[in-house]
Amino acid sequence: MTTTPFHDLSDFAAIPRVTALRLSPDGSWLAVSVQTPHADRKKYVTSIWRVDTQGGQPRRLTRSAEGEGNPRFLPDGSLLFTSKRPGLAGADTDGEDGAALWLLPASGGEARLVASLPGGITAVETADGAAAIAVLSPVFQDDERLRKERKEAGVTAILHESVPVRYWDHDLGPAESRLFAVTPPAADAATDDGETAEDTAATRDLTPDAGRALFEPSFALRSDGAFAATTWWRWRDGVQAHRELALIDFAAGERTVLLTDPDLDYGSPVFSPDGRYLACVRGTHLTPEEPHDYTLVLVPLNGDGGGGGNGEARDLAAGFDRWPVSPVWDQAGRCVFFTADDGGRHPVFRVDVETGAISRVTDDHGYYGDVCPAPDGTALFALRAAVDAPPAPVRIDLASGQVEQLPSPAGQLALPGRLTEITTAADDGHPLRGWLVLPETATAEHKAPLLLWVHGGPMMSWNSWSWRWNPWLMAAQGYAVLLPDPALSTGYGQDFIARGYRQWGPRPFRDIMAVTDAAVQRDDIDEHRAGMMGGSYGGYMANWIAGHTDRFKAIVSHAGLWALDQMFATTDVPHVFYPQWGDPLESARIYEENSPHLHVGKITTPMLVIHGNRDYRVPLSEALRLWWDLNRHQVPAKFLYFPDENHWILTPGNATVWYQTVFAFLAEHVLGEPWRRPGLL
Repeated sequence: MTTTPFHDLSDFAAIPRVTALRLSPDGSWLAVSVQTPHADRKKYVTSIWRVDTQGGQPRRLTRSAEGEGNPRFLPDGSLLFTSKRPGLAGADTDGEDGAALWLLPASGGEARLVASLPGGITAVETADGAAAIAVLSPVFQDDERLRKERKEAGVTAILHESVPVRYWDHDLGPAESRLFAVTPPAADAATDDGETAEDTAATRDLTPDAGRALFEPSFALRSDGAFAATTWWRWRDGVQAHRELALIDFAAGERTVLLTDPDLDYGSPVFSPDGRYLACVRGTHLTPEEPHDYTLVLVPLNGDGGGGGNGEARDLAAGFDRWPVSPVWDQAGRCVFFTADDGGRHPVFRVDVETGAISRVTDDHGYYGDVCPAPDGTALFALRAAVDAPPAPVRIDLASGQVEQLPSPAGQLALPGRLTEITTAADDGHPLRGWLVLPETATAEHKAPLLLWVHGGPMMSWNSWSWRWNPWLMAAQGYAVLLPDPALSTGYGQDFIARGYRQWGPRPFRDIMAVTDAAVQRDDIDEHRAGMMGGSYGGYMANWIAGHTDRFKAIVSHAGLWALDQMFATTDVPHVFYPQWGDPLESARIYEENSPHLHVGKITTPMLVIHGNRDYRVPLSEALRLWWDLNRHQVPAKFLYFPDENHWILTPGNATVWYQTVFAFLAEHVLGEPWRRPGLL
């Protein structure tokens, strides 16, 4: 048997992870973000590497104990990035977030500090044709001096007067995000002693009246740097909101609303190269009758940067039954590239701006992201991942569609098995499919135990690599891992999503069982040794499956929803769930038909419950109630609790004991081995 990094959790944790890329203005190299364990192995840190587009060995550009992120280029080829590294010449970078803006000159040399804000810098964007920079930073609404005064007084309390109050794993407020213009850095100047000057650039608040409007925004700069386009939240009725698209004059700071509709959200704005148009994603809201839907729209702008407005946006993807994301213009401004889930893949598509014709650019089973068009219009550069391939930089030839993998700072990985596909039909006739990861030991003579994994979302798809939910670690343990896409999964059209809408339990459950039935018909799968796992919505489905079948020997429920009326009122985004599910006092039936906790009396399968205390999307109360309910019904169960982790278990040490516990629990109940408690628990 071939030994791979997936056979040892320490080796797996040490694998470099490529997370993002940006193409230099001249198209000669890529700035690639690479994540590796810190020297103390208690966290991951990110560095930036240079990958030449014509080949050659990758070269590391940045190195610090705190790491670097958000690589962005200026037109002259200088590289901007954010980092918590200490500033030089006494500059203050000790912000709430701690990240300041740094610049690595195109001519080479040491990075220098460009800008620092008290709350730190959380996002950066630049213009393609001008030295214009916009950054996002949290600011105290009334007086920035309060930050220091609160710290000195030991005050951490937050008085909320509006929603939301937290997001995923962090509290919102009392600081609120604002956009700042950063004065472009001057050319390197030398001091009398020959050292490079370290003066920081001036920053200017572009959105002093933002309030909560810039909650998790997406924004972009026009090529000439004269305007910024940004998403802008508009809250109403105290609980409901919609996201507008706004234009901000970079010089005057004046804001113009381009698109607004209480039933629509706008996101991911990108300017055309000539600045005459904006392309963006438009999404409908969830209603009791229909799930949301997404498309691409085109917004015309006046010559001075104004214009657009209600009713003037043109649908660029009318009739395209997929959800476009991450639009980017070609250099000539004739088409927009985007990506979308599609049948267990996530390819690149191209839409002709004039005709609206959509064509598929890539035709493999890859998941593409960070798409960057080459300046000469002949190719795209992107990150490509797949269920059987971690993210790596690639070049996509636009004439042939051929995908060439570029040298990756992460190197190549050997996998402990192979990937195949499962297809079948649901009980209502809908075609179903999923991926099946097979260990290299699986044969008709040596059948592999089956491990069913259900994805989160629920509007997602098993179509990419996952470091957190990695099936190859399970393959190295000898399991065949089934990754189905049931109703509610994306990439199969709006009707496929609608099949499971407001039927989170019954409809996807039947689809999942149908794909599982197809998998166990294989002669290399042992249907009598089967376990099940899921996280987030997958954890919800783990809880649902536990109360509706005893075909699995063990079930692992990570961050799973248990009591829907409780969860939808305590999550960080109740305004997202409320329009779909309604008030549990007025729509009790829909909750009763879908809440797993009502079936606890039927659970006999041993369960491992896992949850992080800082999970605000699916609050810890779900796991606490599930754990209590399992115990009072005398179901064999264990509870793995992480006091300082969130929806995802991210630190190397905790991720390691997560897998060790899952391995031991499954080995006991699926493989019939003695229980082996992980050494550090």
